[in-house]
Amino acid sequence: MKKIQSIVLIIIVLFSCSKEDDVEETLATYTANKSIETGAVIACAATDEQTGEVLAFYYPKEGATNIRYYETLNDLVDSANLSNYSQVLIPNEPVFNGHLGKFTRNISKQKWIIITFELDGEIKISNPIRTKQISKPTVWNQEVDINQDTSGMPIFSWTDNAFGENAIYFQVVTDENNSLLSGTYTYQNHFQYYKLNNVVLNVTTQVPPNLVVNNNYFFTLMDVSLDNWVNLVIQRPFIAK
Repeated sequence: MKKIQSIVLIIIVLFSCSKEDDVEETLATYTANKSIETGAVIACAATDEQTGEVLAFYYPKEGATNIRYYETLNDLVDSANLSNYSQVLIPNEPVFNGHLGKFTRNISKQKWIIITFELDGEIKISNPIRTKQISKPTVWNQEVDINQDTSGMPIFSWTDNAFGENAIYFQVVTDENNSLLSGTYTYQNHFQYYKLNNVVLNVTTQVPPNLVVNNNYFFTLMDVSLDNWVNLVIQRPFIAK
């Protein structure tokens, strides 16, 4: 009888240790006593047009490693407290042939998300992203005006703050192979390829090529809120003139 009790006790202890080991690492634990830089990862999130899943986009700087996805239990917690964020082990995918990255997540509650990576001996941390897949799902359409009066330098313009809560616009021009030619941010509701007079942030890594007349291209716009939720995505193909 004593042997049976001893075996049961050992099993309980081993099970308890196993459960402790399975506890997910929080962002606070990961960053403890390490060099960090907050707001150093450009990231936002949107709802997928067809599935309703949350798409968390990020810009991985050259040399970035150990890219991680963290989320809170819900969006009612303190978004500034890193202890509220637990790592979720999900794969990431390339976007625009790797110029951006994306995590896809099917979540039933609205949450806060943070994306991190390691670079130059530091942990780089994004600003918190508040998901609004229930209260304000992302609108997807093609409603952009493309003025090509100047050959090879189209002007893209769209309705300003169409769905409210706009903080900044992110615009991307890609070629027919989905490779990013230019990636820029503006506060204004227009952008001309490739002029930087109203660009407040440029994530283009190389000098953009001239657009070739009669070639196919693609324009993408993200209308991003202050809490990094994408209110609107515009996607529109066009032929250079």
